[in-house]
Amino acid sequence: MSGKIAQRMHISLASPFIVEMWIIIFLVEFVKGSLLVALLPVYMENHLGLSVTVVGLSFALQYLGDNLFRGPFGWVMERIGYRWTMAGALMLILVAVGIIIYAENPVSLSAACLILGIGTSPLWPCTMTGITELAGSTQSGSSGAAMGAVEMASLAGTGIGPIVVNFMMDHDGQNYRAAFLVLMACAALVTAVSMLLPSRIGSEAPHAVVRGNEPAHAEGRRLSPWASLKRTARQIRGSLTVSRWLFPALFLQAFAIGLMTPVVTLFARNELHVTPIQFNLLLIAGGGITVLTLIPAGKLVDRIGTKTFLNIGFLLGAGSLAFFSQVRQLPLVFIAVALVGISYALILPAWNAFVAKQVPKGERGTVWGLFLTLQGSGMVFGPILSGRLWDSVSHSAPFIASGTVMVLLFGLHLLIVKRTGDKQKRHGAA
Repeated sequence: MSGKIAQRMHISLASPFIVEMWIIIFLVEFVKGSLLVALLPVYMENHLGLSVTVVGLSFALQYLGDNLFRGPFGWVMERIGYRWTMAGALMLILVAVGIIIYAENPVSLSAACLILGIGTSPLWPCTMTGITELAGSTQSGSSGAAMGAVEMASLAGTGIGPIVVNFMMDHDGQNYRAAFLVLMACAALVTAVSMLLPSRIGSEAPHAVVRGNEPAHAEGRRLSPWASLKRTARQIRGSLTVSRWLFPALFLQAFAIGLMTPVVTLFARNELHVTPIQFNLLLIAGGGITVLTLIPAGKLVDRIGTKTFLNIGFLLGAGSLAFFSQVRQLPLVFIAVALVGISYALILPAWNAFVAKQVPKGERGTVWGLFLTLQGSGMVFGPILSGRLWDSVSHSAPFIASGTVMVLLFGLHLLIVKRTGDKQKRHGAA
């Protein structure tokens, strides 16, 4: 009985690691959201006179840098710890913003966006690995509330950043430099906060955070980098026993979001004919409900488990996206957006907790990096198909496609749960 109670212990949301990562995630997404959503598209096109093609290429390089380096940074984090991995990477955000301020040509701006992506790439591998280690067991259901908290920080930063920057631009007469200096200050602050992170999280006492510089993986550091990489690959192959259906599910989870991201604003303007104020209210209705529901949903995930929340979330998401793509009356649009927000509040903490259960104890940082790289690739390919569907099929097609992907995820989730349950029964019988 005591073992079961210990296994269901919840991570304290007031623990230093969670608070520090909450601040770091909020500030990083604040800077990134401000740049990618509000500042760079206008700055590059209107101020520097660059083409939309260059803007798109720069943004693609940002996503590329973010995704390609998640796995390597997860591997590095296993060797040198959270503090120096995050601090070194986050300094690149400061460098990227500095380059953007003085850049006058496409090459410099594209390089800055690539550096920005590399600087943000260890954020989620380090966060997910730390939460998984704090949970104390990959089979524990205690990480849902913590997952909800960090997702809330991400959504809040992404939403508040563009609002603040747009407010500054409106009141300062398109004064880009003032906005960039605020973002540089945020980048400097987030680098300082990263220095408070622990070097390691104790593996023997899962809820105790080690603040010193105790060496870990000493054997790995005595090996050459190439030998250490080969040993890591062998360990992952030996310990990673997940269902093969998890890999397409990881891709599709982000792919569903990527299908919607580029066309939401266009759909609101061209099909719903909403005013800017009404569009802001729609964003608040969807994003606000998601943010407010994340932590309660995460706590319920810890109590009930991930299965119910993912099943309901995927089906509700599919239905509400199809509903959103067809309605044109504003009250019904608000209802559809609210339902989409609720579905994502159910999915996000449950999905991250579900994936955390699949991560083996060995090489958690590297495996989380690989998982998140695969998941993030959906955000790269989703917008490409979304644009084709918008131009070639209909303006509703990207949302219907996203809902269809949600139905596929529902089926894949059931299949993964069944296969995992069958494996556990066989191991129990053995």
